[in-house]
Parts: sequence; structure tokens; C-alpha cells
Amino acid sequence: MNHLLSWIIWLPIIGMVAIAFVPRDKSELIKQIAAAVSGIQLLLAIYLWQIFDASNGTFQFMERAEWIPSFNITYILGVDGLSLPMVFLMALIGFIGVFVSWNINKAVKGYFSLFLLLNTGVMGVFLALDFFLFYIFWEVMLLPMYFLIGMWGGPQREYAAIKFFIYTLAGSVLMLIAILALYFTCGNTFDMLVLMETAPTALNGMLWWGMSAIKVIWVLLFIGFAIKVPVFPFHTWLPLAHVEAPTAISVILAGVLLKLGVYGILRINYTMLPDGVFWFAGALAVLGLINVIWGAMCALAQKDLKKLVAYSSVNHMGYTLLGMAAVIAAAGMNGDNLISAQAGVGGAVFQMFNHGTISAMLFILVGVIYDRAHHRDIEGFGGLASQMPVYTAFVAVAFFAGLGLPGFSGFVSEAMIFIGAFPIFKTIVIISTLGILLNAAYFLWAFQRMFFGPANEKYNDLPEINKRELFTVIPLAVITLILGVYPRPFLDLVAATLNVLIESVVSFGGLAAASM
Repeated sequence: MNHLLSWIIWLPIIGMVAIAFVPRDKSELIKQIAAAVSGIQLLLAIYLWQIFDASNGTFQFMERAEWIPSFNITYILGVDGLSLPMVFLMALIGFIGVFVSWNINKAVKGYFSLFLLLNTGVMGVFLALDFFLFYIFWEVMLLPMYFLIGMWGGPQREYAAIKFFIYTLAGSVLMLIAILALYFTCGNTFDMLVLMETAPTALNGMLWWGMSAIKVIWVLLFIGFAIKVPVFPFHTWLPLAHVEAPTAISVILAGVLLKLGVYGILRINYTMLPDGVFWFAGALAVLGLINVIWGAMCALAQKDLKKLVAYSSVNHMGYTLLGMAAVIAAAGMNGDNLISAQAGVGGAVFQMFNHGTISAMLFILVGVIYDRAHHRDIEGFGGLASQMPVYTAFVAVAFFAGLGLPGFSGFVSEAMIFIGAFPIFKTIVIISTLGILLNAAYFLWAFQRMFFGPANEKYNDLPEINKRELFTVIPLAVITLILGVYPRPFLDLVAATLNVLIESVVSFGGLAAASM
């Protein structure tokens, strides 16, 4: 199919235009249009996965068109083994999110229009290969998220939306400075493919204010992306945004938007500033450890179920940082070191995908009980296993997947991260394994308080999870179980691309690391 990537990006905008012509009182038709558009996008993403050549580690299905020639700004799209899983994840969660949003009755037309616009922004970030285009898509996401939280969220929705907006905008400003620095020092181009080739040598030995230009640009980009991950101490916007956001927006926020930060670091910092990887790898591992322990301890202290799941995201994204830091193991380029780097970085990318499916499932299930009980107080329930056995079973699957139990996909990715990082960061890895114990503590303690013990008489007649809700949860549970038992399809998909990335970091990373 010609322009397949453009269709995946811009199809939600076509849905927005169609919704614009639907009368406001036709809410069911609006929801059906959003579902149809998201469904077609998901089918296109599945088709893209099927025709993608996993043995080719370079970009495929590229599209290129002149946009603003006077500033060398070009419309460039491409997909590789790093971006394809994220494209599929967004398409899947975007489709599921429409059905999670089916109970939305306030300003339905505006909600689903913004929902589709958010979809386009996220897809554009994963597929854009021009820095200017990348930045536009990055900023496009900000607008719908602000209104989706601020208008359809909980009691503190305005404060949560403003805090999210300010944090993200601050990161975007730093990112813009870094983009302009790369543009003017690397031949006045925004072409990310060109920058990947020219930036490592163009910035080699360059000093700004007595400091390495590579260090300055690396930190600017890293903070911009770290806010999205979120990395401690830039994480404080996340719990409030999750708690106040509608269920479907929490699903997308945790399932996909947090991955944009990790994706940006791997796509841009690692490929354009490989010298900075060696300089910053130790700090990255330490930050990953802090995220793992701090996120888990904060989750353990929560009484609000949604806030517990939100802090678990801080914990789980910490593992990705630790895995990414393992790339420096390949510096010697002998067999054992290269395997460690492949395991660490591959585990980080796998963790991105696994956390997307598991966290989405968790937030959907939180929304299910909130719709019935109208609160999320863990200690306010009790004995739900006898009232809602099917719901209990799915919560058990989601909790066990979240704590990294063998047989679930999260276990595989975390094990790969530990295997990759251990030869380089032994102490950090040993301490970070405590996160697994803390994960088990907060998930199992919450499960025990909600589903066992004496039943709360107020909830004797709580309705069981319904078919529409099961439709949103079952695909995520199936993916989590299948990849937990047989992860090879995913690992084969990303292997060639990650090998290219690792080789790029190592080959360029030795140029100036010693002089930085």
C-alpha cells in the first residue's frame, strides 16, 4: 500500500473531520465513527507488522516530500524495529480506548475529536524522521491531553491538567533548544538520518561555555524526554494526572505516552550523541534504580487504587533506564559483552511494550470498579472475590503480570534487563531486584484487602464485569500471557534494529568519550 505510514498517522484526522459534521446529539454515531477509524488504523498497523522485514535493521516504507525547502524542512516518515512495536501498541490501545470511553456523555463530540487528535500526535512522533516534524507532533499531543484531563477529569482536573502542561512544555522548550543547536552545527538540516551520521563528528571536541557541546545537548534532550518517562525527580506530575484523568486517558497515558520519553532517548540521544551515552550511562543506571525503589515504595503507601497503579508505572519505567544503560557493555565488542548489551537494550524495549499492555489493563480494571462503586479506596472494599469472580480473575492476572511473575511478559523483559546490566552495574542491579519484592508487596496487599476477607455489605449487589469491558481487557491479557511464554516474535522483530543501534553507539561513542 502506498503511503501506508501517512495513512496510519492521518486517518484519525479524517475521523475528526467526519465527526465535525455529525450533530452533537448523535453521540452513538460519534462513538461508532471513532471506533471504526481506530479499528481501521489497528488493521493497518497489523498489516505493517506482517509485511515488515525484521531482518533489515534500517528504516522501511519511507516517505519523503519537500515541505519548507528554504529551511531544509522535509516531510520524512519511516519505521524500524524500534518504532513498529510502539505503532502497534498505540493502534491497539487507541482502539481499546474508544470502547473504554463508551460511557462518556459530556461533550461527546469534543472528547472523541480530541481523542483522535491525540492518536495522530503519538503516531507522528513514532514515525517522523525530520526533527521539525517530530517536534510538531510532540507538541500536538500536548493540546488534546490538556483538555481531555482538564474537561473530563476528576475534582482536581484543572490543577492536574495545568501541572501536566507546564511540565511537558518545559521539557519541550529544552528540547527545542537542543534541536536548534543540532540544526546549526550539523549543516542546517532537520533530517534525522543525516544528523545520525553527521552529529557525532560535527560536535566532536566542540566546547560551549567551557563545557562539551555533546554534554550540553545530551542533557537538554534527556530532561525533555525524562519528564515524559517520567524519571525522578521529574515524575511528580504523573500520579495526579493519572488520578484525575478519565479512565481511557489514563490508559493511553500509561500505555503509550510514557514510552515516548524512552523512545526519544533511544532514537535521538543514542544515535546522534553516542559519546554522551558513555558519559551518562552510570547516571542513567542510578536514575533507573531510584525510579524502581522510589516508585515501589510510594505505591506501597497508597490507599487510592489508581494512584497505586500510577506509582507502579514510575517503578516499571525505571527498569527501562537500567536496561538502556547496559549498552556500554558492548564497548569491548567481544561476544559476551555484545550479548549483555543486546539483552539490556532489548529488555528495555520489551519492557516498554510490556508495561504498555500491563498498565493499560490495570487502569481499565480500576475504571471498572470505579464505575460501580464510585470510589477507589482500597480499604473501602473487601470480599469482592465472592461478588465479582470474573473481575477478580482478571485483576489477579493484571497484578501478577505487574509484579513480574514468571509466565507473564513482564518477567521476561525484567530478566533480560538484569542479565544485560549485571556485568556493568552489579551493585545497582542487586539493589534494584528489591523492586520485585516491593512490587509483590503492594500488589498482593492491595489484592488481599480488596478481594478477600469480610465483604462490605454496601457492595453485595455490585454487577460483574460486562462484555464491553471484557472486550477491552481480554486482548491485553492474551498478549501478556503469550509473550510471557513465547517472547521470540517480539524479540526477533526488534533484534536487527537494536544491533544497528548498539553498533552505532559503540563505533561513534569511542571518538570523543575520553576527551569529554
